[in-house]
Amino acid sequence: MYAEDDFLMISGIQHFVFCKRQWALIHIEQQWSENILTIEGKHLHEKADQPQLKEKRKDVLVVRALPVHSRELGISGICDVVEFIRDPGGVYIPKYQDTFRINPVEYKRGKKKPNLSDEMQVIAQSACLNEMLATDIEKAELFYFETRTRQSIAVTPEKIQQLKEITKEMHEYWSKRWTPVVKIAPKCQRCSLKDLCLPVLSKKESVAAYMKRRLAE
Repeated sequence: MYAEDDFLMISGIQHFVFCKRQWALIHIEQQWSENILTIEGKHLHEKADQPQLKEKRKDVLVVRALPVHSRELGISGICDVVEFIRDPGGVYIPKYQDTFRINPVEYKRGKKKPNLSDEMQVIAQSACLNEMLATDIEKAELFYFETRTRQSIAVTPEKIQQLKEITKEMHEYWSKRWTPVVKIAPKCQRCSLKDLCLPVLSKKESVAAYMKRRLAE
């Protein structure tokens, strides 16, 4: 079990799966740079990230910006949307005095990705909700603004185990304050940190070594 001070951000899981170096630059070195994709993503999240907004649709209660955490995984963050769907076989929620099936929904700017970066983020939210509410979420969803579609994600023991391995590695990097070097790939061109990351130089020297050399010139 991790202490609260050691919690890492759930949103960082997407960065880590996409690129471990990107995650380290953002979360360890505290570097950040906006591009059109990150700006559009923030704009599209504005409604989802308002906790005062709650909706009731027949047997579905929609809660926005719900804080969640897992002491077992050492992560915390905010769920864009969590749907509480009335279900006699669900978990009892004292606040609402009824039983519900829980369905987290993560909002994404673009479309379905070829990697698991989005999927692992919503799996992490599901794991947190499972721990907090003593439930067993079987599926979660990703909503993509570009295609206006929902993708159903099965929350399986295999994916939870994969998540545990990812978060364990994240904590190992964090404890060492280590920023890894990665191979240059086509995805580097879409990264908002490509100028800070200096991928062309990563084959030869670290960012710290590059900056030290330039300052000495």
